[in-house]
Amino acid sequence: MSGLGIGRGQADAERMVAEARKAFFVMFGFLALVWAVQLANWASDYAFSRHHGIVPGDVGTLPDVFAASFLHWSWEHIEANSGPLFVFGFLAAYRGVARFLGLSVLLMVSSGLTDWVFGDAGTRGVGASGLVFGYFAYVVVRGLFDRHLIDSLIGVVMAASYAYLLTAAVPGAPGIGWLAHLGGLVGGVVGAWIFRDRDRGGAQDGVRGGEGSGKRAAVEPAAANPRAALYKELDDLGLL
Repeated sequence: MSGLGIGRGQADAERMVAEARKAFFVMFGFLALVWAVQLANWASDYAFSRHHGIVPGDVGTLPDVFAASFLHWSWEHIEANSGPLFVFGFLAAYRGVARFLGLSVLLMVSSGLTDWVFGDAGTRGVGASGLVFGYFAYVVVRGLFDRHLIDSLIGVVMAASYAYLLTAAVPGAPGIGWLAHLGGLVGGVVGAWIFRDRDRGGAQDGVRGGEGSGKRAAVEPAAANPRAALYKELDDLGLL
């Protein structure tokens, strides 16, 4: 078990480092794109925001639930979103860029549709804050669904450090699209469940059920190793 557990742990660590590297460049590129769009938007006197914002109840603006996440109303608006977007986005992406992209689409839809269905008529919503709140919720609860200790600890730290964000997802804050924030939060929790790591439970069941199924080599060394229980506990916690 020692060689098997440590070998798999090393492979997982190397894979995680590789994914973290990709996550950094993905978020850097995403943020660069958002700022490039903002520059063009500013140069056109924010015509993009006026033409592609989400107008509640207007069927013609439904496709704009995707475009609106890349648009802002001012430099102050994009500056306020950029830091949290990069931090939460990176933490959401470092476990896998592919699932992160699926999560991002889900958050655009959940935050945009929430604003479209429940928002005040006559308003036009844009901004990446729906993604920010969605990534935040995803990072906070992901470890619970994956049963991964490191992700759970990250979630606790993020929840404690940025709990004040939740005040922008309730009614009463003037000039803030709280419905998009709330839709992002809900989408983040749903995304954590949809994109949970299903392989962990299956892999552990395969090792436990190895006897008589061609996996005796994985089971017998575990029984002979006095530290087998420790390695199993570490694996269950997500540290191997």
